[in-house]
Amino acid sequence: MAGLTLRDVRKRYGDVQVMHGVDLDIEDGEFVVFVGPSGCGKSTLLRMIAGLEEISDGTVAIGEQVVNDVAASKRGVAMVFQSYALYPHMTVYKNMAFGLKQAKTDPAEIDRRVRDAAEILQITDYLERSPRNLSGGQRQRVAIGRAIVRDPEVFLFDEPLSNLDAALRVQTRLEIARLHARLKTTMIYVTHDQVEAMTLADKIVVLRDGRIEQVGSPIELYERPANAFVAQFIGSPKMNFFSANDLSANASNVLGRTVSATEQVGLRPEHLVVTDAASAVVEGRLDLVENLGEYALVHLISAQGVQFIAKTEKPPIAEKGDVIGFTIKPELAHYFDTESGLRK
Repeated sequence: MAGLTLRDVRKRYGDVQVMHGVDLDIEDGEFVVFVGPSGCGKSTLLRMIAGLEEISDGTVAIGEQVVNDVAASKRGVAMVFQSYALYPHMTVYKNMAFGLKQAKTDPAEIDRRVRDAAEILQITDYLERSPRNLSGGQRQRVAIGRAIVRDPEVFLFDEPLSNLDAALRVQTRLEIARLHARLKTTMIYVTHDQVEAMTLADKIVVLRDGRIEQVGSPIELYERPANAFVAQFIGSPKMNFFSANDLSANASNVLGRTVSATEQVGLRPEHLVVTDAASAVVEGRLDLVENLGEYALVHLISAQGVQFIAKTEKPPIAEKGDVIGFTIKPELAHYFDTESGLRK
């Protein structure tokens, strides 16, 4: 096992720079998730760590070794891709053993590793099947098993659940979490799904436009986002933002401070509580209710035209177009500079 160190890592394609001086420390045994919108650079950064993309500037070190000029096969990493990339003419056993055979590993050692990995992933009964006779979730487990048998120092996952349906995503996500708890190997996982990031990560790295916006534990990013971008990206549904003009007349009394013209206040949907007009921080006309059983997502439009969402235990007793007021505990409000987006 090993940790990773990235120092001033940059990537250019011709005159276009896509990664802008990334600095990051990943501890030995940590589960780190790279998250961000499409095009933010998360997969590019992962591929540079793997050795599948050349590093334009800066250094990547795995353990104590700088690996910029080390071939991908010699870096001690194993990568699981979004596509399963299994050989259709080979059995599950042969797919998992293929890399070890190419490395001329002793057959007895290959057999031990394949069967140990199959037991960990609960695919022992599928070893003699071909990939076409497996479900999507089973194929992804085979792809993970192929990585496990290499006994890597670092596992790299590039959106491994994207091709699975909702139920299989949840199941496979839990299996990956259990795998990390069992192997205690450093894992780096790329996703655009912030729910995956929140549930899997020891540490989340939020990326935007080739730059790191914030690094921290899931709860740190949720409770103290460094800027408005992170605040809206982490949390589902995303945080609501209001200017001073969008708030109710008595909002300053409830919040315990005045919201200035140069800042905006962020209120998470799950923190909004229905109240009367006299106690409201923000009010909105009821537009739509998504009743999901365990909770309701209440969509509203303020008098200024701002659309926002409240997450409530039960649907409100109101008709479409009715005005509903919401309050919030003052310590749960977030304040950001309007121009820079930075937390205040």
